[in-house]
Amino acid sequence: MEVDIGGLIIKNPVMTASGTFGYGEEYAPYLDIWRLGAIIAKGVSLETRAGNKPPRIMETPCGMLNAIGLENPGVRSFIKDKLPFLRKFGVPVIANVFADSIDDFKRVTELLSEAKGVAGLEINISCPNVKRGGIIFGSDPDMAHAVTREVKCLTDLPIIVKLTPNVTDICLIAESVEAGGADAISLINTLTGMSVDIERRIPHLANVTGGLSGPAIKPVALRMVWQAARRVKVPIIGIGGIMNASDAMEFPIVGARAVQVGTASFINPSVTVDIIDGIEEYLKRHKMAHVNDLIGTFNEDGKTCGD
Repeated sequence: MEVDIGGLIIKNPVMTASGTFGYGEEYAPYLDIWRLGAIIAKGVSLETRAGNKPPRIMETPCGMLNAIGLENPGVRSFIKDKLPFLRKFGVPVIANVFADSIDDFKRVTELLSEAKGVAGLEINISCPNVKRGGIIFGSDPDMAHAVTREVKCLTDLPIIVKLTPNVTDICLIAESVEAGGADAISLINTLTGMSVDIERRIPHLANVTGGLSGPAIKPVALRMVWQAARRVKVPIIGIGGIMNASDAMEFPIVGARAVQVGTASFINPSVTVDIIDGIEEYLKRHKMAHVNDLIGTFNEDGKTCGD
């Protein structure tokens, strides 16, 4: 079950998705955290961020909208108050980083690189660049490349770049961050959506729009992982709508090296461990010696293995 994510060796390919697992303390009573391949903590910024005003979450058919607004205590508080708890489990901790300027991305990277217990960084480029009129870093190949290059120069930690699906060509962005030095790519982040209260004719979310996650987005996530895997050489971590082991298995088949599980944890707090067990059972049933034997085995012509 062991996989290599850009130089970071993890014991199995199942990770938590940033934001949905908090900082681990909320889930500790419900699952054996030590069994996870890696923990990706809730995103941190340079300074404390209060997030958006409520309502911030809305259930939708086959999914969920959220507009939390990246609420977090700031990177220094994360290092001081959250990391010590996460270090106890012996599981690689990957810090998710977001910022609204390249300078802030660099400063957070420097602070986390000096912190004990951080095994890697996931750079969230689904954020607006305030110095460029609010353009999303991840929607522009040049900006995506620049952020990746700047943070990569500052650290020896593996750099995973998390891509937004709200772009015309996901492969163009994936190639840009690979050229910038990304050690791995995670995709997809949430899709932008909204929901309307028809009786009052107002948005359900105070922010009007939010990020759509859950089963509804899995076909989009799977398609983007498949496309990107054919264009880049760095490992890809698949995210989006994974609710069980069967969902998870689709991602390595189309080329992902690992998966992240997010919204499903709100429904079943121990789902990540259930997925690990399900992958192991699948490999035994198909007489595969290693999970790497499954990666990229997708047959586009519709022929099953052995035909």
